Amino acid sequence: MSGTKCTRLSGAPVRRLLDSVDSVLFDCDGVIWRGDQAVPGACRVIDLLKEHGKKVFFVTNNSSKTRRMYAEKMSALGFGVSEEEVFGTAYCCAAYLRTVCELEGKKVYLIGSAAMAHELEAVGIRQTGVGPDHVSGKQGDWAAVPLDPDVRAVVVGFDEHFSYMKLNRALQYLLREDCLFVGTNRDTRLPLEGGKAVPGTGCLLQAVETAAQRRAQTVGKPNHFMFDCVASHFGVQPERCLMVGDRLDTDILLGSNCGLKTLLTLTGVSTVADAEAHRESGCAERQGMVPDYYVDSIADLLPALQG
Repeated sequence: MSGTKCTRLSGAPVRRLLDSVDSVLFDCDGVIWRGDQAVPGACRVIDLLKEHGKKVFFVTNNSSKTRRMYAEKMSALGFGVSEEEVFGTAYCCAAYLRTVCELEGKKVYLIGSAAMAHELEAVGIRQTGVGPDHVSGKQGDWAAVPLDPDVRAVVVGFDEHFSYMKLNRALQYLLREDCLFVGTNRDTRLPLEGGKAVPGTGCLLQAVETAAQRRAQTVGKPNHFMFDCVASHFGVQPERCLMVGDRLDTDILLGSNCGLKTLLTLTGVSTVADAEAHRESGCAERQGMVPDYYVDSIADLLPALQG
């Protein structure tokens, strides 16, 4: 294997890389699909990896869907995927709250989606907060907004109903010193087709952090907990695992943080120039965002898998 980081992967080194791993983690949007279309060749790559005995998993920071919803979407796009192979932040956040925070049987204030509520309830964690929460009453009464005394944590994910009152209610809970504070991820923008973008969960999380003057613990990429979820379920060994993604600050950094081999695909957000800038920066922190290899598309793996 090449000792130089951020090198184009092609030819014989593709086979050597695949032979060196037993498991492959894929990010989703920008890697195996874009919008509502599968990346050309991606379905075949997944099928062939499995035929070659590789374990394949999918890790996404998007908390708007449950594992089952993601598996259904992927099946509709032509991927042969089971629910157990999908690890989204809605599921991983629920796992974190249950195992690390020991909140099974307890209640949280959730700024998030119905999908997050479902994943929380599936592991025995009750929630309040899903849906609109409109401003009511006089300004002087906002600090006295009614709070649920059973709430043990504030949890922030993607929430299309985010509002001033939700921000205020989160602050009132977090003024309690014993109230935990957990977020799904820090992605500030969600890129869309045609160069468009919308605000990401990180914007909502930063608003709550600013108001509460507290920093949340996040569970999504690049935090190692997301890999820990996969590893604990399936016995994945980091030195025998490849992380494939399109974002340097989440996917590639997750791989670096967890000791995985890393592969950047250029069908999504980050570019080779971005990676090279990190490599040449001389900054130790930025080195973690430099992939071992890059390809134009994961379809570039097909010749080695078909050979």
